[in-house]
Amino acid sequence: MPRPRKKRRRLEVNRIPRSMALLPEFDRAAVPKGMVTRRQLRDMNLSPGDNRGPDGARGPVAILRCKWCSYRPQWSCNHPTRAGLYRVDLAKPKRTPTLAQEWALDRAMAARQTCSGCGRRFFNCLSKKLGCCLECFDGTPVDPTTYIAPTALTSVRPAA
Repeated sequence: MPRPRKKRRRLEVNRIPRSMALLPEFDRAAVPKGMVTRRQLRDMNLSPGDNRGPDGARGPVAILRCKWCSYRPQWSCNHPTRAGLYRVDLAKPKRTPTLAQEWALDRAMAARQTCSGCGRRFFNCLSKKLGCCLECFDGTPVDPTTYIAPTALTSVRPAA
């Protein structure tokens, strides 16, 4: 005989009327010109800059509602899929890393890609669990096209 199913309790949703929301909310088709999401700013090689909301706080100036909340116009969107909207005119160009920062990143990647056993540097990062390449771990032959052959003088140079 099958076991009776337990009734699931519905999670209580804290709904806020849209009129009491802290930031203005826009549906996807109704976003005003000059406002974009962070991902769209990144595609334009910009960062949010000094965007200030209506209350003077830094951060998004409006909310892009998720597609599910477009069916509930009276409620404010509080789903994790909503996005912040930023003003394009206040955005700044992305910062470019200095040569020292690029060098430090290249050294960190070299440490993750170099086998501790044989000293070969692979194109992909090695497993932290193994700590070395498969050939050093269990003798599985490694494809020569997946690593850079070690040289006599190993010096790390920046990628850029």
